[in-house]
Amino acid sequence: MKAMRIFLLAGTAAGLVGAMPAFAAEAEADPAAETGDIIVTAQRRAESINDVGMAIQAVDGETLEALRVTDVRDLTAVAPSFTVSQSYQGVPTYTLRGIGFNTINLSSTSTVGTYVDEVAYAYPIMNTGPVMDLERVEVLKGPQGTLYGRNTTAGLVNFITAKPTDTFEGGVSVDLGNYQTYNFAGHVSGPLGEGVAARIAFRSENSDKGWQVSNTRGERQGKVDKLGIRGSLAIDPGPGTHFDLSVTWWQNKSDTVVGQGIGFTPATNPTTGTSNSRFFNAPGLATYLAGNFPTKATQADWAPYAQRSADIGTGLGLDGPLAEDNRFWGLKLRWDQDLSDDIKLVSLTSYNDFKRNALSDWSGAPFEILLQNTVGRIKSFAQDIHVEGDSGPVTWLVGAYYANDRIIDSNRTMLGQNANVGLIRAAGAPLLASPIFNAQGYTALQLSQAFRTYEDFGAIRTKTWSVFANADWELSDQFKISGGLRYTEDKQRYNGCSRDFNGNMLPNVNVVNRALYLQTYGVLAAPISQGQCNTFDPVTGTFGEVRSTLDENNVAWRVALDWSPNTDTLVYASVSRGYKSGTTPINAANLARQNAPVTQEKLTAYEVGLKATLADRLVQANLSAFYYDYADKQISTYFADPIYTALSRLDNVPKSKAYGVEGELTIRPATGFTIGANALWLKTRINDYNGTNAAGQPQNFDGAEFIYSPEFQGSLTLAYDTPVSDNLSLTGAVAARYQGKSNTIFEDLDLYKIKAYGTVNASLGLKSESGWSVSLWAKNLFNSYYWSAVASNANVVVRFPNPPRTYGLTLGFDF
Repeated sequence: MKAMRIFLLAGTAAGLVGAMPAFAAEAEADPAAETGDIIVTAQRRAESINDVGMAIQAVDGETLEALRVTDVRDLTAVAPSFTVSQSYQGVPTYTLRGIGFNTINLSSTSTVGTYVDEVAYAYPIMNTGPVMDLERVEVLKGPQGTLYGRNTTAGLVNFITAKPTDTFEGGVSVDLGNYQTYNFAGHVSGPLGEGVAARIAFRSENSDKGWQVSNTRGERQGKVDKLGIRGSLAIDPGPGTHFDLSVTWWQNKSDTVVGQGIGFTPATNPTTGTSNSRFFNAPGLATYLAGNFPTKATQADWAPYAQRSADIGTGLGLDGPLAEDNRFWGLKLRWDQDLSDDIKLVSLTSYNDFKRNALSDWSGAPFEILLQNTVGRIKSFAQDIHVEGDSGPVTWLVGAYYANDRIIDSNRTMLGQNANVGLIRAAGAPLLASPIFNAQGYTALQLSQAFRTYEDFGAIRTKTWSVFANADWELSDQFKISGGLRYTEDKQRYNGCSRDFNGNMLPNVNVVNRALYLQTYGVLAAPISQGQCNTFDPVTGTFGEVRSTLDENNVAWRVALDWSPNTDTLVYASVSRGYKSGTTPINAANLARQNAPVTQEKLTAYEVGLKATLADRLVQANLSAFYYDYADKQISTYFADPIYTALSRLDNVPKSKAYGVEGELTIRPATGFTIGANALWLKTRINDYNGTNAAGQPQNFDGAEFIYSPEFQGSLTLAYDTPVSDNLSLTGAVAARYQGKSNTIFEDLDLYKIKAYGTVNASLGLKSESGWSVSLWAKNLFNSYYWSAVASNANVVVRFPNPPRTYGLTLGFDF
């Protein structure tokens, strides 16, 4: 079926190529390209990147293609201060200049906003489809809120897609690579009639041989199966009126990444564990971990299919492949209407719909330590409307924004061989004889099969609205002052819990948990029945659903002063404040406190910067220094649980800070040859935060560094396009990236660290004036073993490695 789909796509593309007229439109010269400037819309209007007084990185479509940026995480090669990690549920964690939020839930927004043509993709899981047909990508650093849809504290990434053209053009490409990779991409663009143009783009990514190999069985994980399509219409019905309509659809049926077991949690370590669960590790687990410590990306393991798919009493198995089954579609309508020569109305309406059904195994070993079937859906509607204009020396914008999101986030967990399960089953055995705790008459067999599987469920309804204004005032030829203000109200309603599935939780909850809660809280809770919530609230002394409402408001702002002593130099200073709205987790919640929300966080940023164009515009040097005053930073951390020692929750860190220096240097030593270097030096610090460590013990984390925040990150990029004959050019690119070591928790534990690493991506090819091209490429050229995340499944500590070296050949034709 997949082969037929790819064949049809390729055939359609080939047919479109054949149907196009045999001529090439002569492109009009782009002055910005000739001078090396990049035109950006960071302030929602087109202007040179060197005229914008804020830290921005922008990468054009040709460079993205040469560096094979086909996924959001690939951006880290050219924007090193931006990092992407993977939570154990497969949800990306974005960090920019050290500011991130380490959530596992698809229902949580990020500190780094992501946008496609200024439409907010507020939930990072929405960005896990193929990246295709881009004009450029802009990375804006520092708090954003006075101009773009939703408040963010770290910054934003805006993907600007290629638009319909008024002349026919198109292109197709085919990739062939290791791991049985075959990718297809293409686009066709051109006029449909007077004042109407269209564009269709697609990308299919396929690898039929997984890159992760089981240490014990030789089975493989890591196949790729993605398909994305986008259609766009540009309509100009009359002077001063323009409509931009697009529809995007993608699906992702790729394998989920499995973890690499690297050791035990502090509670379950057989020798030093702080919990009695250390006596109930799966037989053979300690031997496996000791003998299979990973040394390369391909090494991994997971529960055998026959074991996880089998039903054991009421504990139903999880069958099917360890893979995603996700679908996304989005609709965008932008209306630009000139109200006068100097004033324009812009309306941006969007609707995004994401659906997920994924099966993951992050046991890190060939045992049933923890698997999850994650099911969720996000429906997000947004309306942005603003009026912008020029009034003499003042450029201004005023507008309003509204968004309404409905989210279902759930998972069914299976953990039959988890050490904590073994402890609960053993603790319950002597209680079976008690008429108080075992009034239901559960047998020893039922208890031994209990607690194999349960569900976590959450329903979230979010509404946000804001009004905003921004203005730039040219005080003179050299000085400009900018100011922005946004008032926002966010309201989030949540209901959810952990609950029984098929009666499998009843023996352990009704017998063991009730006894332990009586001992700990002095309350004997009423027993639960099949399908009911097993999340316990010590305040009410009952099991039940957790409900909460967050109702917050804030005022975000920015003030900046630009000084241009000459046409090639810009010096700027700014102070800004941004917020990230509060959120509610969907956790394996033994106690109600675990599903309590965190309130909004606030970041005040102080920044100075320099942008200098030198050597007759052959050199561009940018430098910025920043200081972030961080209040109520949102984190995912541990909860001291009376039964399971340490479980997940969210919390706010009252005070923290980050500061650093970031530089960017671009050199064009010859026509067609560009050298780019980027570097970030960063320091982060938690101030006097009392929390819970991985062993479930209270600890003060004063002085701890932020997670996923290395002290140094840097990249070096070489891109060239040099004629070697009258109609043939040599093309290529090299992108090298390095980052220092970092932590994944506040504690200084070696198992939870991410080591320093470097990677190199490269391509080399030929391109003909007649349209054809061929290139060789490689990602992770030197096959570095590195990982971007470490997590705990309450028994085993697991790494999530990045892929090993991939390489291949690309054939393309543009017309």
